[in-house]
Amino acid sequence: MGASDQETVNDRLARAAAALAEAEGLAGARAGGAWGSQAVERPDWAPPPDDPQAVAPEADADAVAKAIVLRQLSMAPRSRAQLEKKLRQRGCDDEVAARVLDRMTEVGLIDDEAYAQMLVRSRQSGKGLARRALAHELRKQGIDQEVADEALGQVGAGDERVKAEQLVAKKLRTMRGLAPDVQARRLAGMLARKGYPGDLAWRVVRDAIDGLPEHQRD
Repeated sequence: MGASDQETVNDRLARAAAALAEAEGLAGARAGGAWGSQAVERPDWAPPPDDPQAVAPEADADAVAKAIVLRQLSMAPRSRAQLEKKLRQRGCDDEVAARVLDRMTEVGLIDDEAYAQMLVRSRQSGKGLARRALAHELRKQGIDQEVADEALGQVGAGDERVKAEQLVAKKLRTMRGLAPDVQARRLAGMLARKGYPGDLAWRVVRDAIDGLPEHQRD
């Protein structure tokens, strides 16, 4: 993840944390509009706002859902689908969840496009995942296909080749002394698990092994 990506993530986390701090008292607020009401001081006895089953019975449903979402966002970036799943797990009504998530999207705290782009960049640079594996990651997080395709457009064929070469070179340093066929099999398996196409993986592996001094013919 680049410096600008980290700044964007940190900014969004800070905004969510600030909003959560302001909204903590809403778990004990009476119904009257989650978005227009003033936050009230949260009493000492009040349980964590991310547990709707435990909050005061008069708590406004929108306020509880809002607190759950803000708490999730204050810990890490989330996709809308992830937050929707969390609200469902906490027993929130679907209409309430949709209303709260729509509002969070309007104010920019939920942004699936930015989330998808950040996820692709971080997984590609950090874990060396190829487009196929990245697409799987995005599907797991509930990212819309059109949004996913746009984010995956950041990774070109040349990027995949360079990253595959880097992964193979690093792994090869731990495989000295093994037979070439064993090295090739293990390296190809590693690249396959990271989503690299078979033809690309074998070209990179073959070139790397053939270039090793120990395999050079006199």
